[in-house]
Amino acid sequence: MRKIIFVTLLLCFMSLGALAQVTTSSIKGLVVDDLNEPLLGANIVAIHNPTGTKYGAISNEDGRFNLVNLRVGGPYEITISYVGYATQVKTDVYLTLGKTYNLDLTLQSDSQALQEVVVVSDQSGTFGSDRTGAETSVGRRELTRLPTISRSASDFTRLEPTASGNSFGGRNDQFNNFSLDGAIFNNPFGLDSPTPGGQTGSQPISLDAIEQIQVSTAPYDVTQSGFTGASINAVTKSGTNELHGTAYGFFRNENLTGGKVKGEDVIKPKLSQNQYGVSIGGPIVKNKLFFFANFEKEERDDLGSNGWIPNTGSGAINESRVLESDLIAVQSALAGLGYDTGRYEGFTYGSGSTKGIFKLDWNINDNNRLAVIYNFLDASQEKPAHPTAIAQRGPNFTTLQFENSGYEINNKLQSFQLELNSTLTDEVTNKLQVGYTHFDDFRNPLSTPAPIINIQDGNNSNYIIAGHEPFSINNTLDQKVFQLTNNMNIFKGDHTYTVGFSFEKFQFQNSFNLAAYDNFSFPYRGTFNIPGFGGPYPSVQDFLTDASDTNGVLAQNLAYAKNRYNSLNAAGTGNDGGWKLAELNVGQFAFYVQDEWNVLENFKLTYGVRFDKPMYFDTSDLIQKFIDTDNGASRDNSVSYYNPNTNEEVTLNSTVMPTNKWLISPRIGFNWDAKDDKTVQVRGGTGLFTGRLPFVWIGNQVSGADDGFLQLVDPEFQFPQVWRTNLGLDKRFENGIIGTLDVSYTKDLNAAHVQNWGLRNPTGTLNAPGDNRPTYTDADKGNNAYVFTNSDQGRVFNVSVKGQKTFSNGLYTMFAYSYLNAKDVNSIEAEITGDAFDFNPNLGNANADVLGYSKYGDTHRFIGVLSKNFEYAQGKWNTTISTFFEYAQGARYNYTYAGNINGDSSGQNNDLLYIPTVAEVGQMQFSGAGQAEAFETYIQQDDYLSENRGAYMERYGALAPWRGRWDLKLLQDYKFNNDNKIQFSVDVLNLGNLINSNWGVVQQPNNISPIGVNVDASTNIPTYTFNPELTKTYGYDASLLSRWQAQFGLRYIF
Repeated sequence: MRKIIFVTLLLCFMSLGALAQVTTSSIKGLVVDDLNEPLLGANIVAIHNPTGTKYGAISNEDGRFNLVNLRVGGPYEITISYVGYATQVKTDVYLTLGKTYNLDLTLQSDSQALQEVVVVSDQSGTFGSDRTGAETSVGRRELTRLPTISRSASDFTRLEPTASGNSFGGRNDQFNNFSLDGAIFNNPFGLDSPTPGGQTGSQPISLDAIEQIQVSTAPYDVTQSGFTGASINAVTKSGTNELHGTAYGFFRNENLTGGKVKGEDVIKPKLSQNQYGVSIGGPIVKNKLFFFANFEKEERDDLGSNGWIPNTGSGAINESRVLESDLIAVQSALAGLGYDTGRYEGFTYGSGSTKGIFKLDWNINDNNRLAVIYNFLDASQEKPAHPTAIAQRGPNFTTLQFENSGYEINNKLQSFQLELNSTLTDEVTNKLQVGYTHFDDFRNPLSTPAPIINIQDGNNSNYIIAGHEPFSINNTLDQKVFQLTNNMNIFKGDHTYTVGFSFEKFQFQNSFNLAAYDNFSFPYRGTFNIPGFGGPYPSVQDFLTDASDTNGVLAQNLAYAKNRYNSLNAAGTGNDGGWKLAELNVGQFAFYVQDEWNVLENFKLTYGVRFDKPMYFDTSDLIQKFIDTDNGASRDNSVSYYNPNTNEEVTLNSTVMPTNKWLISPRIGFNWDAKDDKTVQVRGGTGLFTGRLPFVWIGNQVSGADDGFLQLVDPEFQFPQVWRTNLGLDKRFENGIIGTLDVSYTKDLNAAHVQNWGLRNPTGTLNAPGDNRPTYTDADKGNNAYVFTNSDQGRVFNVSVKGQKTFSNGLYTMFAYSYLNAKDVNSIEAEITGDAFDFNPNLGNANADVLGYSKYGDTHRFIGVLSKNFEYAQGKWNTTISTFFEYAQGARYNYTYAGNINGDSSGQNNDLLYIPTVAEVGQMQFSGAGQAEAFETYIQQDDYLSENRGAYMERYGALAPWRGRWDLKLLQDYKFNNDNKIQFSVDVLNLGNLINSNWGVVQQPNNISPIGVNVDASTNIPTYTFNPELTKTYGYDASLLSRWQAQFGLRYIF
């Protein structure tokens, strides 16, 4: 198959012979006469040629005109006329999402001009008076030409230099705001993925339905909000006066997937991916009413074990440390008790999705335009047990799972959106948006009712995962989102005033039954690690000993899980004695005012203020309803806890909601056309941005109204808010290169942080060579209470530079670099509040808001694009070659102990390593001979450890090695006599790995908890355990990240 790919590439080369979130664009400008005096009453008409939609304006006494809320794309033809002056016509104008097209013209009097003037547009999208902060626009050229297999928006938002997956500028991806045609298109509850369908690996809308995408990290327009990371806006296609459509299909299988990494064969079971769909758009009534529709279906199989195989002593590059003999022994023991684990290797997990969109655009009259949009998604995906929540489960080098420990997640979505754009007078326009979205998510476990079975390696690290998936016990989530936004623009002289408001309401019903199958009797074996009571099996042998006893704990737990399922299911959801049901109603109301002031013809100032108010409706009553229901949860409001921020003893009431004080966000931005010729543009701004948060964090206060696992939100908690400053420079060089420089600084004002208010300040001290961190004594610990609160310690510094050029022969090139230094107090990647605390690495005092590196973003990132279209045979044949490359260093990590060295409440390995000197290694107490020498050898070969001896590990202070990839897309078009086309495509990801299996390979740490620890409670002296077989920091990721992948596509366009 490698030969087929090479031949295909060769043939194509031989055949040689383009909230109120943003949905529209604007045209603004100035009309003066030949004496440079403003013309009052000039008539400006812009016609969207594909639909005949007409937009009109009259210049005011300052000669200024404003055409707002225009459809993106084009081409447009703009006509400027005035009695006694020659008419000017500007053609071939294309509008970019969220950007203003500036048009300043001088009209010549009839005595000096003999004929109509026609101007052909020259536009890059970089220069424009509305641009203040950093942003990246993705249009049809990128969407159709750049390589992609997933057909995901993230394959195109990666063109933003600060991108790292769905993270932008070093921020958690849950703090972004995604919008589609102006409607909130986040996953508002925030489970596993920031976007709808993300849990199933599906795209919520087909790439074929998207017209343009915009990524903004610092828009100083107060109408944009709901994020402290980035605002990602997408608009969908619309019908035109001509009937157009396409039918397409894409295919790949295991033969189009790499099977070698670093010269070694890696597992490649039967894989497949098929995508096919159809789009059509056209007129219902010409120039009046248009439709667009898309339908797409996808089916896919993926590696069940993420490419890892059991250890048979082969030394294979993708061989885990988990012995195959141990897996067989565990599988056999459970089979003897009547439980089927499924396979441990060679299995695949399937996924599929069906999606569609239908859109109507109605030009009611010249002053009113209405768009109505409906889209749906029905998607599912089989997945391994959650890799990190509450415990580490892999599959990776250290831990493997059985097939039936996974689950199937289902995402169903239906969304309705209405947008009305109106011109009320020559000086007033209005945009009204109304939206409703319904999410229906549920899980189907692959296991029959069974306990959660975690088996450790004898050194406090998880080794084998079996039994039921912990988070898929009758787990259902129903989400309803309603939104209303209205923006009014008023044009007065040099000013454009905006007055608007937005209202969002989110309704959630979540049945989440964590630990429902746990038998809380001693010795406990279940979901949690509870010191002194039980948790994971300490070793494989401990498990096998228990499993061999037909009356043992495992046998009892298997029977208990089945009985629990029967009794809970019989009672139903939300009823006494039944499955738990947490209900939540939250929202946000905002209003804002803004002025865009053209201080000079080449200097524009934008300033405004936004007011956001959180709303919790009847959530307090719903929490009390949860408490009053007989569901196993109980609350005692008299128990004393400790607020580490005020150093006061407090009581906690689950029905008390966070503050709903107004959050004020003033912003100011500017744009200066320094030479007044669009060759040098200086821009920037500063201001506050108020975001949302994953509402599961608020929902945990409902489902966590239980002293057994108490989770709350600080009554003083405020929605995330940052202060962001950006300074940018754009320059058009004489050779046609357009350069862009952006420097930004972000300061957290209300960052999210999690503390355990069941812990008092630690009063103990560790007694170890060089390590005297604080530790918790029994007197320092009470009933756990995990509390979301705020911190103002985070900050981000970012510099990005980009150069791009479109050559006269159609060749397009782009190169960019981004440097990022991001720090926070908690790189939260958890949905469960207790997890967000447990997984935050610390140095003794687990509640302290200590500034450390953020887990998100790439410190260094280079990207580039090259695209060229070749036309020949009198336009019948077209070949397009496009490539994207990335070379980056990020993937921050830290080393922690395997064990609880500070004695806090965490059952996770969250205690940062102390890196001993050579002498201190000799003083450490190890559990076995030769371990000290092996640990010393390991430190010496590790760059970070060897360079930081005698110091504590920084949180996420280490950087994984550089990674690089090169993706390629080939398009071959043939045009029929009726202008219909057939198109063949080849997408190849990680082309370097196809050429040489040593290239494009990702390295990752083999074990981030390399040394185990147990602390003597009476002396505070730790005993360490190090496995001498661990000799290297990094191994090679054998998953699809390190392999080439290819996809063939066929499309008919009419």
